[in-house]
Amino acid sequence: MEPKQTIKFFRYDSPEYKLALELRTKVLRIPLGLNFTDAELRKDVTDIHFGLFEGTGIIACLTLSSAGKGRVKMRQVAVANNVQGKGLGKALSAAAERFAKERGFKSIFCHARKTAVPFYEKLGYKITGDEFTEVNIPHYSMEKRLE
Repeated sequence: MEPKQTIKFFRYDSPEYKLALELRTKVLRIPLGLNFTDAELRKDVTDIHFGLFEGTGIIACLTLSSAGKGRVKMRQVAVANNVQGKGLGKALSAAAERFAKERGFKSIFCHARKTAVPFYEKLGYKITGDEFTEVNIPHYSMEKRLE
């Protein structure tokens, strides 16, 4: 019997946060030869963090940051390499969208890596600007209405 998968949201500096930070580092930064800076991690303090857990281990995570004017930014979306392509990112994104909508946000946006654009398009996100570079790779700003 496989361990049960659960989605939880948690605060900065919780045990779950530490697991999510390890996953983010492994999936998002190490492949680019980068580490998180202290300034980047300070952004996490006031954010809401989500994780998809299997048993006591984390297999996917993302962060929501309030952006004002009814908008929330989804960032730091990471799915463990060994379980990518199994719908976990989709399930976690849907949970975060529900959470944001229940709290009155009208839209959710992200800076999607160019390689992730098709994933977000399948979830209903639309490109809202020109390609730009972030963490040394191409990205697009994408947004989805939550109403």
